[in-house]
Amino acid sequence: MPSAVGAGGAVTSTSSRAVRTKGRFRGVAVAEIIADYRMALVSRALDDREITLQKQSRGFFHISGAGHEALCLAIARSVQPSRDWFFPYYRDRALVLALGVTPTELLLQAVGASTDPASGGRQMPSHFGDRRFNIVTQSSPTGSQCLPAVGCAEAGRYILGHAEEGLEGCSAQPGELTYVSLGEGATSQGEFWESLNTACSLRLPVLYLVADNGYAISVPSWQQSPAPISDLVKGFPGLAVHRLDGRDYFEARKKIPGIVAAVRAGEGPALVHASVTRPYSHSSADTQSKYRPRAELEDEAWNDPIAVLERAMLEGGVASPEDLAAMREEARRLVAEAAKEALAAPRPDPSTVRDHLLELPVVAAEQSTDAAAGADGGADRPVVALGEAIRLALHEAMETDPRVRVFGEDVADAPPELIDELEGKGGVFGTTFGLQRRFGHDRCYNTPLAEANIVGRAVGQAARGLRPVPEVQFFDYIWTAMQQIKSEAATVRWRSAGQWSCPMVLRVPIGGYLAGGAIWHSQSGVSIFAHVPGLVVVMPSRAVDAVGLLRSALAGEDPVLFLEHKHLLRQRYTEGRFPAPGFMVPFGKGRVVRPGAELTIVTYGATVERSVKAVQQAGIDAEVVDLRSIAPWDRDLVGESVSRTGRLLVVTEDNLTCGFGAEVAAWASEHCFGDLDAPVSRVGAADTHVAYEPTLERATLPQVDDIAAAAGSLLAF
Repeated sequence: MPSAVGAGGAVTSTSSRAVRTKGRFRGVAVAEIIADYRMALVSRALDDREITLQKQSRGFFHISGAGHEALCLAIARSVQPSRDWFFPYYRDRALVLALGVTPTELLLQAVGASTDPASGGRQMPSHFGDRRFNIVTQSSPTGSQCLPAVGCAEAGRYILGHAEEGLEGCSAQPGELTYVSLGEGATSQGEFWESLNTACSLRLPVLYLVADNGYAISVPSWQQSPAPISDLVKGFPGLAVHRLDGRDYFEARKKIPGIVAAVRAGEGPALVHASVTRPYSHSSADTQSKYRPRAELEDEAWNDPIAVLERAMLEGGVASPEDLAAMREEARRLVAEAAKEALAAPRPDPSTVRDHLLELPVVAAEQSTDAAAGADGGADRPVVALGEAIRLALHEAMETDPRVRVFGEDVADAPPELIDELEGKGGVFGTTFGLQRRFGHDRCYNTPLAEANIVGRAVGQAARGLRPVPEVQFFDYIWTAMQQIKSEAATVRWRSAGQWSCPMVLRVPIGGYLAGGAIWHSQSGVSIFAHVPGLVVVMPSRAVDAVGLLRSALAGEDPVLFLEHKHLLRQRYTEGRFPAPGFMVPFGKGRVVRPGAELTIVTYGATVERSVKAVQQAGIDAEVVDLRSIAPWDRDLVGESVSRTGRLLVVTEDNLTCGFGAEVAAWASEHCFGDLDAPVSRVGAADTHVAYEPTLERATLPQVDDIAAAAGSLLAF
């Protein structure tokens, strides 16, 4: 008789063979040894079955958890699913089985079934995720999970500290910890080190597991770093560092409970550096015999944790050879049955491939008009420019929703112990001034000068249901956070088939026209982010729209890149009355700034006002459309305008080549061809970097004269 999966995914025997289940051996209950051995066999059998499925072209990739089973199962004995939080990596198959994921569910992912609970056929095997057990959807970039894990632990502490405020959709439990695992090779990534910096600074309950099998694919550890990771991290104050043999089930069972208990007790983060084996190649795309000597592989086979455990069980009389053989057969048959179920499961409908990219907040038409904003009335509301409108909107959001937290470099007012003595900073541009003073240090706080750290922590907080509002101080320095934005935040909903989401609003000052901003403070690479599926990108050009878009962003469940043009923050022409409560600007809806009949100018950001001035200067009857929202953007409004005017000029601050204007122009050429009386024309920044000296900057960025000349040429066609 094969084994069965019981409640919580535990493998239980239905064999008639009597196996010793009483007493203790080497300090561990025999019943637990037997149960974990069975689970290890199931985990290994799943690896073997996935390899077979891949060879049969019924599975399409395989990455092995073999060699990590004893370590993972020992950890599983000390952690608690649905209480603790888990950021595993692809070798943690045995752990997720022990947490409660079933063999069938793992094989559903291997065959790409639509009923795969982790991703609905969207992710490769061993990319785990399950809300039932707090297993946060896993991405593939090595080491990138560490920063969201730290944000998750940070969020748990905040939720517990604010439980009396009734944080909607958020929960945490006293003594919880966050588990994050990675391989030795992934410790070369900067995001791992950034995560340690914050975990130690805040003394967060994070348990790091570095499973060291000696290789990062084909690169041995000694080529990765000058010393073992457990030596390299010893300089971090507050980090408990432990070394153990993860091949030895009994050593792991002996040491891990105390390590976990210390983390739970609030002693700070711990890092376990465990030696493991890799009996199979890195993945189905790798052949390790090409770069590993035979003697090394033979040593690996001898130290395989299942083989080591079997020898101990035999020596201790825990099981006989016949018992072990019977349990191996049980595992094989259980996994064979699970494979039949998985192969019979339905495959995804191709029409659903775009599902779960975004779920945009619904904004009623009556909420989004200028009249709804109270632009012509509401004398009690202040008239503010764009920057002050953002500050007040953040204040409003934090007042009404305790889940909102604002953080980044320099966003706080002053050190908490000095805040009553100093005026306070509140951001380089003053847009967060007063937030810390009003809402406290745990609602508005400074972070290390590390953009990936800022964004990655926000991803982890969002997974817990908070509404993080991180700030990257300048768009020009956003690139170190690109992995967290593109590979983590923007993929969360899609890669989990809607099981997880990332309600994060990433505020970023952007753009040129600064007279001295130069290459490092004047970039405008909007098109790069508009290219990222699952990411909303907006850039308001006036105060009213800034408030409406920020309200929509905070009402949504997906990541929003909220671009604040630096040149516009204090310009008088952006001013308007602070909008009435309830006013929102829907994503993907533009605004006609100036109606006209001869020509349509489509633009956004700082070039909106320049386009209006160009039209006035040229004395033409042109319609100026402010997109406001870049991803998604308002194709309907552009198409309708072009159908009336017959001509289109696209004006952006992006580089001309492959800037966002090229996308608008290409779409119009394809979809509005019958309405066009002239070729679509573009004005953009020169294909070079923005210079420091003012005349060079003016030569680089679109100016009023450039726009007027292009509009005149288009009308003359």
